[in-house]
Amino acid sequence: MLKMISKPAVKLVERYLPDPYIFVLLLTLIASAAAIAIERQTPLAVLRFWGDGFWGLLTFSMQMLLVLVTGFMLASSPPVKRILQKIAGTAKSPGGAIILVTLVSLAASWINWGFGLVVGALFAKELARLIRVDYRLLVASAYSGFVVWHGGLAGSIPLTIATEGHFSADQIGVIGTGSTIFAFFNLAIVACLFIAIPLVNRMMLPDEKDSVYVDPNVLNEEPEPVGRITRPAERLENSFTLALLVGVPGLLFLLDHFLLRGGGLNLNVVNFMFLFLAIVLHRTPRNLLNSLHEAIKGGAGIVIQFPFYAGIMAIMVQSGLAESMSEWLVSFATTNTLPFWSFISAGIVNLFVPSGGGQWAVQAPVMLPAAQALGADIPRVAMAVAWGDAWTNLLQPFWALPVLAIAGLKAKDIMGFCLIQLFITGIIISVGLVWF
Repeated sequence: MLKMISKPAVKLVERYLPDPYIFVLLLTLIASAAAIAIERQTPLAVLRFWGDGFWGLLTFSMQMLLVLVTGFMLASSPPVKRILQKIAGTAKSPGGAIILVTLVSLAASWINWGFGLVVGALFAKELARLIRVDYRLLVASAYSGFVVWHGGLAGSIPLTIATEGHFSADQIGVIGTGSTIFAFFNLAIVACLFIAIPLVNRMMLPDEKDSVYVDPNVLNEEPEPVGRITRPAERLENSFTLALLVGVPGLLFLLDHFLLRGGGLNLNVVNFMFLFLAIVLHRTPRNLLNSLHEAIKGGAGIVIQFPFYAGIMAIMVQSGLAESMSEWLVSFATTNTLPFWSFISAGIVNLFVPSGGGQWAVQAPVMLPAAQALGADIPRVAMAVAWGDAWTNLLQPFWALPVLAIAGLKAKDIMGFCLIQLFITGIIISVGLVWF
């Protein structure tokens, strides 16, 4: 049945889904028009919101780019590639490949979203070299695992409210991860998704006549041969000792950060860890630079699109549009249904504000007073916003850019399959938030 449903969905998306860059331009126009029509803002005011906020995410943009770049370098290092190859070798059929890539992506994304995106894409390529399977669905399966990231260890909203002095601390205090990430309802949702998503992807596997395959030779990445070393500079470029002299102190710093100072994970720490592990595992600076060259290709779309999303965020927040949207949806809510409506509102807002931390800053001032007024469970409402942010990433092509760049596909190739997952995961998460 899902195979029959996914076929027209794929064709629909292939026909009508624009390039992610066009998508962000359209979102900019929609957000601007809505701010003028709904919030009664003047065109000049909206223009100023947009222009003043356009460069508001430069630090975050750099962090995102480094997550992709450093994650790629780590995942493409020889030891990690050997692990991926060994795991890929356990798949014996197209269906097995689909399930395996989904599970690997789910597990990696639950640990860290950046690592999940990169590992999922590279693992999909590894499987495509070994097994003849629809490449579009294989990459879509790798991306679909990304939906669990905000319910995992690197979820920005639960980690934010677990941090001393967060911006809502005076209102709700500090809420530990035992009430959010490791709460029964959240773990139950994650467990259900770990079962459902691989099975749904498997059931969408097209018949051979409808499948799109990739030539394994196209995916082969031959390492750049090292010629005869004649210059001192080349000796440094190919020096394992130099890599160790820099890489090992970086790893020692991480040990100090976690063990002696009791530090936690944040984007800077994740990037630091990825980078210095990559420096050591690539063995020589030259190998690392070759990997960096490939990694940068995947970041091109992020570089140009983040400023536009920063501008959209500024329009949504400063015009009051995001607040009005959230308030309207929350107005339907009761004590029991507030998590559901929080989830839906977060999913809609995420299309315009594809940033977990940024979204919480927008929605917390609406959701938290509503939760307190209704007597709803605040950790559950916070996780509802987190899950809403992750959920519509299956429709929002922005976060798929790194995966697509690594895999060599376009958004329209995979989003039809992701659309089916959007409906199914939405039901599972909604039920979990209300009933678990």
